Amino acid sequence: MNEQAPNQSGAVEIKIDGLGKSFGANHALRGIDLTIYRGDIIAVVGGSGCGKTVLLNHILGLLTADHGRVLVADHDSSGEGLVDISQLTSNQLDHICMHWGVVFQKNALFSGTVYDNIALWLSEVRNLNRREIKSIARSVLVSVGLDSGDDFLDLDVHDLSGGMAKRLAVARALAMKPAVIFYDEPTTGLDPTTSLQIHDLIVATHAGRPGRTTVIITHDKDLLIRLRPRTVMIHQGRVYFDGSLDEFERSDSPYIRPYFNLMPALQQGQKIQGPV
Repeated sequence: MNEQAPNQSGAVEIKIDGLGKSFGANHALRGIDLTIYRGDIIAVVGGSGCGKTVLLNHILGLLTADHGRVLVADHDSSGEGLVDISQLTSNQLDHICMHWGVVFQKNALFSGTVYDNIALWLSEVRNLNRREIKSIARSVLVSVGLDSGDDFLDLDVHDLSGGMAKRLAVARALAMKPAVIFYDEPTTGLDPTTSLQIHDLIVATHAGRPGRTTVIITHDKDLLIRLRPRTVMIHQGRVYFDGSLDEFERSDSPYIRPYFNLMPALQQGQKIQGPV
């Protein structure tokens, strides 16, 4: 893919201003400033415990900041203006989330069938009937390389392999035709072959809708090299780097260079002591 860098001329999808969050004595976020533009493909990287997932959870409205704010595009408004996520009611937040897809690190599939997992939001939020949901389910399952027959739709999710479960998580995220898709460490814990398949899937998913914004929390060095995304490094709760992957790779920073070299070990879940 082509190298990605901040697209400062595009419409703003997410704007984070001075975001701070502490858990007791642990200052997870220390004033994050970050603007994500529509159509961006952005990788958020950094050592374990640097605040990547805490940042994502604030964007998703799962955590409340101690200070600062998260502004997100309101795709339901005529002007698609920005709204402060902390000021939204539960119902308003649901309407914002209708335009988002999230692939969690451990997939977050719930007990039930393949169909059940895809159908939940389509039924409860979009009020679609079973025939309409089945049509969408078949389409998104095919798009991620899974079977779309009735036997597969009726399969219990506990019978899926790790790779199939990850693909189903992506299919479920795509079912809402999201304007933004978030991936939280999508290849962590997967074997190399399955990881490569997920790389292909992420590339194809973004290419299939170029205007979609893609945000990836990852340690996956091979995925970065494949995607060439805009790269944002979080270090000690702050944005330490924001630029192209080429600039990131060439950096001689005492924090970036060691982290980049240790990414494969972090991807495998190893605990690393030192500057990362």
